[in-house]
Amino acid sequence: MPCVYGETIYTGAEIREKSYLHFSGTKILALTSEKKDEPVGSYPVITPAFIDPHCHIGMIRAGEPSAEAEANDQMDSLLPLSDALDSVMMDDSAFQDSIEAGVLYSCVVPGSGNIIGGRSAVIRNYGTNTTDALFARAGIKAAFGYNTMSDKNWKGTRPYARMGAVALLRKKLDEAAHKLEKFNKARGKSKNEIDFSAEEMVWRDLLKGKERLRVHVHKTDDIASLLRVVDEYGLKVTVEHACDVHEPEIFAELKKRRIPVVYGPIDSHAYKVELKHSDWRNLHCLLESGVEFGLMTDHCVMLQQQLLHQLRWFVRCGLDRRQALEIITRKNAEILGIDKILGTLAKGKWASFTGWNGDPFNLTSFPVAVYGEGEALYRE
Repeated sequence: MPCVYGETIYTGAEIREKSYLHFSGTKILALTSEKKDEPVGSYPVITPAFIDPHCHIGMIRAGEPSAEAEANDQMDSLLPLSDALDSVMMDDSAFQDSIEAGVLYSCVVPGSGNIIGGRSAVIRNYGTNTTDALFARAGIKAAFGYNTMSDKNWKGTRPYARMGAVALLRKKLDEAAHKLEKFNKARGKSKNEIDFSAEEMVWRDLLKGKERLRVHVHKTDDIASLLRVVDEYGLKVTVEHACDVHEPEIFAELKKRRIPVVYGPIDSHAYKVELKHSDWRNLHCLLESGVEFGLMTDHCVMLQQQLLHQLRWFVRCGLDRRQALEIITRKNAEILGIDKILGTLAKGKWASFTGWNGDPFNLTSFPVAVYGEGEALYRE
C-alpha cells in the first residue's frame, strides 16, 4: 500500500502535521500519523489537486492562431445542444503546464458570445482523449451583459442591446414552459402525442431544475436582470465572474437565494467597459456577504497554471492560507457537484494531490510531484 509523507498536509478541510497519506489504486485509504509502509515520496507540503471551475482550456489553444479558437460558435445565439467537449483538443500544451502547477481538473465551458452557449464538461487535464478525460457535467452555459450584444455581426438572430438578449431567452423559456404545462395537464394517449425535441428537452430540464444555468455576468444590474428571469421561471443558476460588482448588496441577495458565485479571474486586464469597476478590493464585498463562492481562471483570459496565485488577494483580505486553499479545492468541487470524489484528501476520494518543495504561498515554491488518481503524472 503506497503512501506519501507530508510535514504539512492541507486536506481541503483542515491542516495535518507530520502525516502519511495512504492510497491504493485510484483511491485514498487513510490519512494517519503512523507510517505503515515506506513512503514513495516525502514533501514539506501536500495539497489536494486544484480544480478550475470555469475555463476554455483545450478550446482556445496555446500556439494556435485566434482564428482556430473554438470557444464560441457563430451560427446562432441560442445553442443548447452544443457541447464544449466536442471542441476540446487534449494536445493543447496548456494541459501539461496546468498539471505541473497541480491543476488537474477543469470545467470547460463554451464562451460568452452566445446567449446560450451549450453544455459544460468537467474533465481530467491528464486524459488521453476527450472521452477518457470526461467524468462529470456541470450545467449549461449562458451569458448576460455586453458580450451577447457585441456579436451582432455573427450569424443567426442576434440582439443589439441587453433587452434584446433577455427577450430572446424569455421567448425560448416561454415556449418550453407552455409545452411542459400542456404535457403535465395531458392524460392517457394525449400525453404520448406530445414529443420534445432534443433542444426542447434541454429547456425542459432547465425549467424543472434538472440542469443548472451557468451564467456569465459581470455587472450588478445584469445580475439583477438575471434574478428577474430566475424569479419568472424558477431556474437553478450560478453567477459566473461578477468581477465588476463593487458594492455588497447584490452578493447579499445571492447569499439569501443560495445562488453560488464562480468568481474571477482577478488578475486579468479590464478590457471592456463592463469591467471598469473591476478591482481585487471587490473581494471584501464577496467575502463579507457570506455567499458560497469558488474561483476560476477563465483560461486563457488568465492562464490556468496561475490559479493558485490569485489566492494572494484573498489572504490580503483576511483569509488564512487554509481557507484560501479550500477555495480552489473543496469549494470549487462543491460548486461543480464533484465533492464526493474530489476537493479534499479523505478516505474513498480520488488519490489526486501535489507534493511541494515548500510553502505554496512562497513565490519560490513549486510542485515536485503531482499524482492523479494514484498515478504519478509529474516529477521534478
